[in-house]
Amino acid sequence: MTRTSLAVHRQRPLRVALFGLTVTLVGYALLAAWLGGHAYAIEYTREHTATSMGDVVERGVGPDGDDILVRWQDRSGRTHVQRFPDRDATSYTDGTTFLVAYDPAERNPSGRPIDWQDIPKNDGYEDDLLGGAVFSGFVAAALCGVWAHRGLRFRRLVRRPGRPATALVRTGERRTGPLGQGLPTTWLVLDDGTGPRRQRVMWHPALDELPDGVPVTVHGRRTALVVLPDGTRLVPLGRLHRHDPRQTPLDVPSTVRGDLRDSFIVPAGTVLHPVRPWWRPVLPFTTTGAGLGIAMAYLDGDGTLVSTVALTLAFTTLLTSAWALLSPQP
Repeated sequence: MTRTSLAVHRQRPLRVALFGLTVTLVGYALLAAWLGGHAYAIEYTREHTATSMGDVVERGVGPDGDDILVRWQDRSGRTHVQRFPDRDATSYTDGTTFLVAYDPAERNPSGRPIDWQDIPKNDGYEDDLLGGAVFSGFVAAALCGVWAHRGLRFRRLVRRPGRPATALVRTGERRTGPLGQGLPTTWLVLDDGTGPRRQRVMWHPALDELPDGVPVTVHGRRTALVVLPDGTRLVPLGRLHRHDPRQTPLDVPSTVRGDLRDSFIVPAGTVLHPVRPWWRPVLPFTTTGAGLGIAMAYLDGDGTLVSTVALTLAFTTLLTSAWALLSPQP
C-alpha cells in the first residue's frame, strides 16, 4: 500500500495570516462604517430638524374625520396650516398644542408631527459613536501590527547566519490566559550543542511526519527561525526558552496525522480533501464573540440595534482575529 499525505491540504501559516488580516480589516472596517454612519445620520437629522409649537385649528377633518388642522410658524415667521393625523396619545403636549418638525433649509418647509423623544439631543451620543469608530481603528492597527512584526522578524532572521541543530517536535496546551486556554500549540525542542531550548512556531504540515532528532538549521539567537531538511522555514512565535514554559507544559509528544484514506492506494490524479477544514477550529471563537457582543449590548448598553450590531461586530472580529494570532495546532 502507498501512504498518501493530506498535509498539503491543511492549514498553512500564510493562509492563517491572510485569514487573520482579512478578518481584522473587514470586521473593524464594517464596525467603523456602522458607527460613523449612524453618527452622521444623527448629526444630519439635528442640523435639518427644527420644531415649532402649532395650534389645533379644527378636529374631525378629512374623509373619515380622523385628521386635524394645525396652524404653525417657521423660523422666518411664515404661517402654515396643515392637516395631520389625529394621534391623541402622542400629538398633544398641553391640551391643544401640537409639536411640528420641519427642515429649516427648505424654502417652503412642510411640517410633520413629531414627539419630543424623536428630536436628537445635544448629549454627545454621536461623539461616542465616532469615538468608538476611532477606537476600532486603533484595535485593528494593533492586531495588524502583530502580523507585521512577525513578518518583519521572519525576514530579518532569514538573513542571519545559520547553525546546525537537532529538533524534537512537541505539542503543548495552554493552561492559563483569557484566550486560547486548552488550545494545542506547536513547539520545537532545539539542541545546537549548548543545551536544549524551546521555540514555539506556527504549525506547518511538514511537521506532522518529522522524526525526533531530525537535523535542522537554526537562524537567530533570541528567537529561532528553523529551516527543515526539505527547505521549509517555520515562522517563530515569541522567544527561545531554556525550560518548558510554565503556562504551556510540553508534556504531549507530537504525533503523525492522517485518516483512514492514508492506508489505501489512491489513483493518480485524485484530489483529496481533508475531512475537517482548516478553519473549523475558529468557529467556537467566532460564536463566542457573537454571543458575548449580544450579551454586552443588553447588560452594559441600551440593547438598541446600533449597540447590538456594534458590539457583536467588535467581539466577533476580536476573538476570530485572536484565534489566528494564537496559531493553534489543528
